[in-house]
Amino acid sequence: MELNLQDKVALVTGGSKGIGLATTRTLLDEGARVVVASRTTTPELDQLAGPDLVHVPTDLTDPGAPAFAVSRAVDVFGGLDILVNNAGGPPPGVKLPRFSFLAPTDTDWRVMFEFNLFSVVRAVRAAIPVMLGRGGGAIVNVSSGNARQPAAMNVDYSAAKAGMNNLTKALSEEFGPQGIRVNTVSPGPVRTAWWTDEGGAADILATATGSNRDDLMDKIAPEMMKLTTGRLVDPQEVADVIALLVSPRSASTTGADFVVDSGFLKAV
Repeated sequence: MELNLQDKVALVTGGSKGIGLATTRTLLDEGARVVVASRTTTPELDQLAGPDLVHVPTDLTDPGAPAFAVSRAVDVFGGLDILVNNAGGPPPGVKLPRFSFLAPTDTDWRVMFEFNLFSVVRAVRAAIPVMLGRGGGAIVNVSSGNARQPAAMNVDYSAAKAGMNNLTKALSEEFGPQGIRVNTVSPGPVRTAWWTDEGGAADILATATGSNRDDLMDKIAPEMMKLTTGRLVDPQEVADVIALLVSPRSASTTGADFVVDSGFLKAV
């Protein structure tokens, strides 16, 4: 399917690995020009280097960072058509999961919301005037199935993502008539660094269940989460949905939440 993204300008936050990297690669393959905002680059991102890719090293918990990334897109490529707010999950230095509401402190809550919600608010605030000046645009906020499936685990993270879903609906209502579409994509558990890094979710859950990290990711976690497909999501599967949503092929889709979760959410 031709997505009609040739020469569109995109900003992808957290685009150096995982879902963000897969999204960056996909948008580049479709002819878009991409600005990636992340704290550091990676060898995988470096392999995509070329005239249509710019990396902006920045910490998105810094209140000025999202607007700076938007300004770089304007300076380098002349504007902004697409914003993918992908950065999220455990803030820098934080390990998840946490197993109780009582575990995170006030500081933990603030840091979680800074990374998973307030950085999105700031990026959208900076992007919308630029998009309006170009006649419209598309925003995808990467949320989580946990926003709709509360549990006694990662409560602060889930609350931040639930706020993102509400924000997305509000933005779609206000700016849809002005040509800016805003949607969410809600992944389930995705085989990314959150799980696979040393000391990450796989190791934490393996310790809690008395198993090993490979069995945890391949068998135990899918069973615990009742994943219909029996496996964690691949990042490219999420990126494909994001690419379709930012495409003009999805011109009548706004205010929607697209679930890519291996069957994690069961509710109608």
